Amino acid sequence: MLLNQFLLLSAVLFSIGVYGVLARRNGVLVLMSIELILNAVNINLVAFAAFTGTIGGEVFALFVIAVAAAEVGVGLAMVLLLYRSSRTIDLTTVDRLRG
Repeated sequence: MLLNQFLLLSAVLFSIGVYGVLARRNGVLVLMSIELILNAVNINLVAFAAFTGTIGGEVFALFVIAVAAAEVGVGLAMVLLLYRSSRTIDLTTVDRLRG
């Protein structure tokens, strides 16, 4: 496969992820969209590493996967706290949690 095919796939996944973050109000779906964005970045890193013949992209992709796992843990904890306080995971209710 060619490099531009991987880049096109990554661009499509990134665009779907950005749309999901901007258009969704559900906290879990926003977290899933962020994961989609991070996976698109990983595809770019691995594709460019394979294209140049270096291992740096794969190593950096592993670090991105580790950060994504931590992000999921913290994000789900925040969604659970939001649900406990307001009985909904709609992110438009977050502004009522001030104070």
